[in-house]
Amino acid sequence: SSIGCPRTGESANATTPEPLPLPLAVAVPVVYAVICAVGLVGNSAVLYVLLRTPRMKTVTNLFILNLAIADELFTLVLPINIADFLLRRWPFGELMCKLIVAIDQYNTFSSLYFLTVMSADRYLVVLATAESRRVAGRTYGAARAVSLAVWALVTLVVLPFAVFCVLVFPQPEAFWWRASRLYTLVLGFAIPVSTICALYTTLLCRLHAMRLDNHGKALDRAKKRVTFLVVAILAVCLLCWTPYHLSTVVVLTTDVPQTPLVIAISYFITSLSYANSCLNPFLYAFLDDSFRKSLHQVIVCRAEA
Repeated sequence: SSIGCPRTGESANATTPEPLPLPLAVAVPVVYAVICAVGLVGNSAVLYVLLRTPRMKTVTNLFILNLAIADELFTLVLPINIADFLLRRWPFGELMCKLIVAIDQYNTFSSLYFLTVMSADRYLVVLATAESRRVAGRTYGAARAVSLAVWALVTLVVLPFAVFCVLVFPQPEAFWWRASRLYTLVLGFAIPVSTICALYTTLLCRLHAMRLDNHGKALDRAKKRVTFLVVAILAVCLLCWTPYHLSTVVVLTTDVPQTPLVIAISYFITSLSYANSCLNPFLYAFLDDSFRKSLHQVIVCRAEA
């Protein structure tokens, strides 16, 4: 794990690390900086379009808005992680540590929690459309209440990380470090991903069991672009986060030697998880026609103003 990086959970109690190989020492801050810049621009555009365009205020887009908020917060504090990496120590004090770690963990948990909610929403919508009915109570107000509930849940889950700075674990240090990684693995990945897989498996089974001759048109309507968008966002999220959580399994079950190759792989895995915060906006732009049109209209209006 990279020294001083909140997401990897490495402890600042560790001794001063050996200097990194020059290519790695240069590549990591450059990659982090690119992720930060792209994430800030992309997520700012998503937030601006979704907040300023009335017709974009849909249930699905409200959940996407919350995802963008979590990603925007993370990219805003990523420069501090870059400074931490370059200095090879944590110079910002315990209060800042708690704040950065809390935002980092909010991003870690909220991404998959909101994707779980979006998957549940897709489950209800696709199934209801296939059965030629509407989803009762699926309103923008209800989605807002669900979003607030998700943030409240994430706050409870993140609370243990805010109690003490994860860069300075209490004694026994090794125990608390392992406990924090296991905690994040179970609550931040295993449970939400299992829920999402169960939802889509059940949905496919139920759709397959329907008689296509009676529900052919409804099933065609059920295959909306928005469903493809949600699945694409989920696929990218899993691509970015699965290596990180698999690495947790490895470090919890194996005594991995800190060779240059292992350290390089650790930074790559961390960068991949960071990259998720800047990829989602491109998914909206490429896969959602209404978002592209709204973004174009906003740009034109700003240019003419």
